[in-house]
Amino acid sequence: MRIIYLLIAFCIISCSESKKETVQLDSIYFNGDIITMEGDQPGYVEAIGIKDGRIARVGTQEELMSMVGDSTIQKDLNGKTLLPAFLDGHGHFYNVGFASIVANLLPPPDGPGHNYESIVDALNQWKESEDGKYFIDKFGWIIGNGYDDSQLEEKDHPKSIDLDKVSTDIPIIILHQSGHLGVINSKAKEILGITKTTPNPTGGSLRKDKNGNPNGVLEENAMFNVLFPILGKADENFDTKCIKKGQEEYAKKGYLTAQDGRSSTAQMAAFIKGAEKGLFYIDVVSYPDITLGPENVTEDYYSADHQYKNNYRIGGVKLTLDGSPQGKTAWLTQHYHVPPQGQDKDYKGYPVMPDSMAIKYVKEAFQNKWQILCHTNGDAAIDQYLMAVKAAEEAYGYDDHRTVMIHGQTLRKDQIPALVELEIMPSLFPMHTFYWGDWHVESVLGHPRADYISPCRDVIDAGLKITSHHDAPVTFPNSLRVLDATVNRVTRSGVVLGPEQRISPYEGLKTLTEWAAYQYFEEDHKGTITEGKLADLVILDKNPLKIDPLNIKDIQVLESIKEGKTVFQQP
Repeated sequence: MRIIYLLIAFCIISCSESKKETVQLDSIYFNGDIITMEGDQPGYVEAIGIKDGRIARVGTQEELMSMVGDSTIQKDLNGKTLLPAFLDGHGHFYNVGFASIVANLLPPPDGPGHNYESIVDALNQWKESEDGKYFIDKFGWIIGNGYDDSQLEEKDHPKSIDLDKVSTDIPIIILHQSGHLGVINSKAKEILGITKTTPNPTGGSLRKDKNGNPNGVLEENAMFNVLFPILGKADENFDTKCIKKGQEEYAKKGYLTAQDGRSSTAQMAAFIKGAEKGLFYIDVVSYPDITLGPENVTEDYYSADHQYKNNYRIGGVKLTLDGSPQGKTAWLTQHYHVPPQGQDKDYKGYPVMPDSMAIKYVKEAFQNKWQILCHTNGDAAIDQYLMAVKAAEEAYGYDDHRTVMIHGQTLRKDQIPALVELEIMPSLFPMHTFYWGDWHVESVLGHPRADYISPCRDVIDAGLKITSHHDAPVTFPNSLRVLDATVNRVTRSGVVLGPEQRISPYEGLKTLTEWAAYQYFEEDHKGTITEGKLADLVILDKNPLKIDPLNIKDIQVLESIKEGKTVFQQP
């Protein structure tokens, strides 16, 4: 009888193996460095096979060739590198599309904005362009994005008088690269009724000149109160342009899961319409601003099992507790190294809301079992968040909430144990080391605080998974720039800022793949090259694990593949 059972078992195994081998693959990839991203050490396989949008087989080239049929596409990598596609740890997807339409005022190497004159020139050129004429006709404003006072020759914000050189008839607003400040011209002040007697809004500030007159520089809610009504004029055609351009920007850098991390009500409506129209070809996860009300977390697109509908879903909610360190509106426990104009030497930034409101919103998220992402740049804001999460845990705690701290730019070493205790996952922003590292040293924080921004090494060593992000459109969604900054921490001037917080290239890739998938509750479907997972893949011209880490920033994305289909290919 035992022999009969063994024969039956052998037959079942043999038949299963035979059936597995006779599956005809849709495509196979071979002859390159295929990094699986599984495990604590780099692992490679010879070939992978795709069937129906998923990774059907991982093995040797010989094994997979036995599953090739007449219609199988054979992709010879020719020594290039293939790995799981990247997931966006934190960004603002809609605004990436928006920023690609308005005037680019970013400083080099991403744009022309190196002084006031170059900003005026860029705005003048844009207003005569096709995009500029379209935007001005539709919205009635001239808009530019990405100026950065820390990188301007003047080392200061432009003022209304500078923007008046572009127009005194059309209102203008230009947005700071941080996304937390802006400048308006005199026409905009006139239209908005901003005068010497206008009070500061809650959670914001109107900067003034030495005579007490508003100089056009707007901080936080003072800027948002101007920008949001403008964007509220967007129609379905404009929303479609933003969605399409946003996807192009993400896909060409290997990001096939994008985040919209602080969606407005209008943007939520745009995403739902876009999903209904089938506009999405990469996955987009939005987190509506929790302060706008629970009705934005709609049942149609939010599900506890994190399922997409036409490549779109609502992932939870977003809370914002402070501003920008480089813009000097982040809320610190110690004063800024050099205070902004008009502030005394003890200036520490400011909160967006009192403790009671922060606790209220975090409790609301926990009570509804919504994943919450919270913007906290300053260490005082981080303290506030830790307090709120602790209160929410005590009131409505539940397993596996994957609460996220966004940015954590000035996270203190003594705060890390609380992150571990409360199971808060940090999404850090080491891109600051390149873009604003020198500015942090010279003006924002000084040594030694500047050396400790985005302390990836210490957080990983504490046992936490992390993601590393770009916060686009604060910077472009450039995956290799993100990886470079996370691994190398080299400033614009070539200084290594906080070398003890560097991590390995493999860990850096984890922050963009496996650990990022975990942040989204999608580790069963994305993040590694594993049989059964989605065939979301990216092909690079070089292997980040085999070159000098200082050259990571020069790696090129050659192709992005979403569920087995190419959605970007370098010309």
